[in-house]
Amino acid sequence: MKPEQEQSQTNTAEQEKDMEQVEANASHDHMQESDSTPAAEEEILEQEANALNAELQQAKKESEENYQRLLRAQADFDNFRRRTQKEKEDLAKYASQKLIEEIVPVLDNFERAMATKPGTPEVESFAKGMDMIFRQLQQVLEQEGLQAMNTVGEAFNPEFHQAIMQVESDEHEEGIVVEEVQRGYMLKDRVLRPAMVKVSG
Repeated sequence: MKPEQEQSQTNTAEQEKDMEQVEANASHDHMQESDSTPAAEEEILEQEANALNAELQQAKKESEENYQRLLRAQADFDNFRRRTQKEKEDLAKYASQKLIEEIVPVLDNFERAMATKPGTPEVESFAKGMDMIFRQLQQVLEQEGLQAMNTVGEAFNPEFHQAIMQVESDEHEEGIVVEEVQRGYMLKDRVLRPAMVKVSG
């Protein structure tokens, strides 16, 4: 065999050997890449899932906070509506309160005047006329919701009574109203003026 042919065969063998080595390396790299790709993708997917879950939890938290704020706002609005409605009803219900407060002292004066015994027939006739006017005025005020309190014999109640004196009494237990000094009045379900009373001690 000629030297040129031997050299050519040697080069060809070396080239084939190099090609085999390259293919082997490529196959090894491909196997390594194939082995590592699923793990990397799984890690990426897990990170994305964790991020999405964190966003979901944050969205749920914000949604709950917004819902609670909405409930509080609704409750505040309902309270405001009920309060304004009650104020309107009270305004209509007690519209005449100020006027009646001014008239109550007039009732006191009527009662004091009628408590005086008439000395002559003329005065007695005048007293009867006063009594008629007084009763008519009482009826008008009662139609507006004014009611006189019944106090004597009742247990003392600071919501309705104003004690001006404590007295000894053998007829009543302690804390019982024994005398009314000034009449008290209710306007519907509200105390217009507490009664001034003496209480057993």
